[in-house]
Amino acid sequence: MEYDVEPQEDGAAIREEIRSFLSSAPRPDGLRNYGPTPTDDDIPAGRTWHRYLADHGYACLHWPARHGGQDASVLRQAIFAEECARAGVPRQLVMTAIDLVGPILIHFGSDLQQRRYLEPIRLGEDVWTQLFSEPGAGSDLAGVRTRAERTPTGWLVNGQKLWSSAANSARYGLLLARTGTDTHRGLSMFVVPMATPGVTVRPVMQIDGESKFNEVFLDDIQLDHDALIGEAGQGWQLAMFTLGRERLTLGSQAVAMFKLHARMAQAARDRDLLDPVLARSLTRLWARMWLLRATWQRAVAHGDMASPAFSVLKLMTSETDRDLSDLATEVLGTDACANSDDNEFVHSMLVARAQTILGGTSEIQRNVLAERVLGLPKEPR
Repeated sequence: MEYDVEPQEDGAAIREEIRSFLSSAPRPDGLRNYGPTPTDDDIPAGRTWHRYLADHGYACLHWPARHGGQDASVLRQAIFAEECARAGVPRQLVMTAIDLVGPILIHFGSDLQQRRYLEPIRLGEDVWTQLFSEPGAGSDLAGVRTRAERTPTGWLVNGQKLWSSAANSARYGLLLARTGTDTHRGLSMFVVPMATPGVTVRPVMQIDGESKFNEVFLDDIQLDHDALIGEAGQGWQLAMFTLGRERLTLGSQAVAMFKLHARMAQAARDRDLLDPVLARSLTRLWARMWLLRATWQRAVAHGDMASPAFSVLKLMTSETDRDLSDLATEVLGTDACANSDDNEFVHSMLVARAQTILGGTSEIQRNVLAERVLGLPKEPR
């Protein structure tokens, strides 16, 4: 079944172009749709795939043309992400480098930083990791405690980061550290070569058996003066600048959910479990997914990345994905425990819970919507 409802007149032409390109693109051995973050084993195939995208103008779509991008519209970017999900391929080597680091360096980086880092990112040569979250400050970036102190030669950094995607494969890290006492204006952003003495990376084993996240220890690491991005105290502004890029790809999550929903309904039929109760649950989730897709299309059509619709979508998409995956227990029964190694439904059930945590927890998202969009009183802190 097709789920295409184009948000603009030119959407159909854009979709046909991208779909045709992806269907004919050669896929390197071992390539899979690993999402925004590859495992260590995904890197070789992912790098080859990314270079093919770059050579054909499909990498860094949102970057300015002067830096090798396409100055692509929000619509084009969103359709590309959605069609990659439909084709079962990643849209980049690592999301952090393309969607977070690149735009920050383009808007705030020095000429030296742009010359040094942007082209290897565009070509998929360098993996980057985001060193933002900490054990005591996950979604609350204002609570960052990692400290960077000025020295005669640059900066001395001490601290710990957690949930750093692809840090065990990364050549560089984008670090948010405290350089002053002010809650927001006391933060600064740095480039950290991950081979710097004093940097220790420990992979975190996830419940699904993969290790895409890591904890990173920074013990007396020395950074040069030119590691600072922008100005000291500008870190909060730069961190806020990165937010929202992942929201643009929520349509691709809808594609994955529709696919999972169809397979789950068929599995229930095959097991003779599609009774009225389960059918009602599947129907309600199908309706929620369609409503999310329609909301996403409207937000994309307006092209406003600051629209509160994207915050609503992040919250509701992650919770719909969780609820859909939780239905696996009703479809599989005891097989959910006995067949966990090779069953896609079980894997989805284990991973979907993380969707309500990564990129800002559901609790934080509700606070943001209540305080910044609805204008409700702030939560007592």
